[in-house]
Amino acid sequence: MNHKKARLRLFFRSALLLMIAGLGSLSAQARGGEEILREHCTLCHAETTTESGAAHFSRISDQRKTPEGWHMSINRMLHLRGVWLPPQEKQALVEYLANTQGLAPSEAAPFRYLLEQDTNRVETEVDPNLEQMCARCHSAARFGLQRRTEQEWQYLVNFHMGQFPTTELHAMARDREWYRLAHDEVAPELAERYGLKSEAWEEWLSQDKPLLKGSWRVIGFVPGKGEYDGRMTAVPDEDGNGFMLQMKGHYADGSPLEGEGHARVYTGYEWRGTLMLDDVEMRQVLAADPEGETLRGRMFLADSRRLGGAMNAYKDHERTEVLAIQPGYLRLGESREVTLIGQHLNGEVSLGEGVRVEEVIERSDDRIRMRISAAAKGSPGVRDVTVGEATGDNILAVYDRLARLEVEPAHALARVGGNGGQLDKMRVAFRAVGYAAGADGEVGTDDDLRLGYMPADWSIIPADETAAHEQDADYAGTIDAHGIFTPGDAGPNPERPKSANNVGRLKAVATVDDGTDQVSGESRLLVAVQDYVQRVLD
Repeated sequence: MNHKKARLRLFFRSALLLMIAGLGSLSAQARGGEEILREHCTLCHAETTTESGAAHFSRISDQRKTPEGWHMSINRMLHLRGVWLPPQEKQALVEYLANTQGLAPSEAAPFRYLLEQDTNRVETEVDPNLEQMCARCHSAARFGLQRRTEQEWQYLVNFHMGQFPTTELHAMARDREWYRLAHDEVAPELAERYGLKSEAWEEWLSQDKPLLKGSWRVIGFVPGKGEYDGRMTAVPDEDGNGFMLQMKGHYADGSPLEGEGHARVYTGYEWRGTLMLDDVEMRQVLAADPEGETLRGRMFLADSRRLGGAMNAYKDHERTEVLAIQPGYLRLGESREVTLIGQHLNGEVSLGEGVRVEEVIERSDDRIRMRISAAAKGSPGVRDVTVGEATGDNILAVYDRLARLEVEPAHALARVGGNGGQLDKMRVAFRAVGYAAGADGEVGTDDDLRLGYMPADWSIIPADETAAHEQDADYAGTIDAHGIFTPGDAGPNPERPKSANNVGRLKAVATVDDGTDQVSGESRLLVAVQDYVQRVLD
């Protein structure tokens, strides 16, 4: 596909998938949204008028959701209830509902990993009742990103019984009065925790929303490519309904990064972008802070949502800012090349106690590439880095030896696929995080000094004796030099006993050579069958 065709394809897909930039004229949006609801939804959802004179649509007006949540609800109406909406009206309806019945930043914050498709994690501290009743089939973020009245939570229980009648026969359901417990005890608990009305949402509605156009300094990571930094410009598009994006920068190895695309912002802070970056389609799911100073979230491959990495953007205010140093660690008595990243980097560079600049290799307004060294008898710890009057707090870790490695994600799920089937393989990208002993001298405590992500040699091994006996490491998949695990083909494998498929239980192992030390860390990896139940977002 040539570049011009790729741009056209990107534009039309963006028009369907992304929402309006900012809240804009809420009155015009509200009229449009209400008109669409009246035309397409009131056959089933009755409209009444509240005491304040506002329109109220049964069921719809008693819920608040993220844009993705409203998108899924509308798709369910389209696919299961026979509703038809022109694409532009579907987009406008999602926008209207997200802007007027969305979630405040503080409400969405604990569950952003689901929005950002960073789902290889184990949820902790979930209420036992909600874990047993809801989080056995859904992530806790699934219901944590919704707000409903108590009656609506009870209606949701009834929906499950009608749509999934075998729910009562599942484990931990068949041996108790599942429906009564869900309807009479769990639904009220959900309403108490995640009720429709909240001070946070009312306060957010009344606030001025951040302006997100302009130039942004971006820092992030792309699996297989590595860390990057650059600039992203967001220019309002012709119809004022979004931003045209351009990104340009460098990966840590010096190779160029360049792309362009489109973005929209809704609920006042939820940024959704689609762009062709180095001829690969990428998605951005970011959240703006209330002042519009930063965007934080994740950028991932459009066709493989789990393969992605953190992305942070900082608004350009034409003042000196120190944002990061790559890599962010230096061993005592050694020297290495690093890149200092920031904005308008004017002034003398200072790297903290015992660290000096040996040579400035390349310097520009946004980045300084240099060779630095740490005194052999210096003190381990984190250092502030300053350029002129600007300071990057605690961004350089100076250490004596690498004590341990952690592999992220610690627990991962991959899925077989391909081999002529309709479902692709679900890959996993691993990264190794280094730690040195902290001030207490002990390893494995909260006091450990985090060094940051480190390049590693990667391998896979069986998770246990049974996995070794089944030869899972030979059949379940492979891991490359970048830490990207690719599972095996779907379907029976005649080379395995009883023609079993290529599932398995593995460990992903990272090994780092640090001077004379060699340190390893590992992650649990489950290779499962295809995921036949997937949400529809298009």
